[in-house]
Amino acid sequence: MDQIRTGALIREFRIKSGLTQKQLAERLNVSDKAVSKWECANGCPDISMLTELADIFGTDVQTLLAGKIDFNESEVGNMKKLKFYICGTCGNIITATSDANVTCCGNKLTALEPRKAEDGEKLNVESFDGELLVSSGHEMTKEHYISFVAYQNDSTVMMFKQYPEWTLQARLPLFRSGRLVWYCNKCGLLWQNIR
Repeated sequence: MDQIRTGALIREFRIKSGLTQKQLAERLNVSDKAVSKWECANGCPDISMLTELADIFGTDVQTLLAGKIDFNESEVGNMKKLKFYICGTCGNIITATSDANVTCCGNKLTALEPRKAEDGEKLNVESFDGELLVSSGHEMTKEHYISFVAYQNDSTVMMFKQYPEWTLQARLPLFRSGRLVWYCNKCGLLWQNIR
């Protein structure tokens, strides 16, 4: 932890939060002199306080330790470039429109790179009653299953959660074009175009 950078960041967050040193100190059960020492780089908060300090400021411990905020470049809102992060521990699905620092269940997650589905892996897409019916013959056991299917185009994303031992089905409005993205717990993230 760089005392100067962390102290400056604590000061910046405190001011943005509209808190005085005394108010922040009261929330942390420390003296206002302790907060002043942190901000002047004459000391650092105890490691046990970092989680609470991060919660007060709406940030994370890594940002406080680094002493700087990493800003992501915008992807200009093209939803086809949506990034998918999947937690291998709990199965949580997290999406972001650009690279992000994502953690879940104590693990740092990286965005999955989708792979174009081969003929035998593609989902079935049929026009049915003014909608697109998406289905698959993929096995849906507890050991091997598709956990979600998402439809993407430039401005829209629709995600359909799937469950082991259920038949995979999703109904989409009849779109002109876009792509389907799905995640199999053994095969990874796959995609195919639909027209």
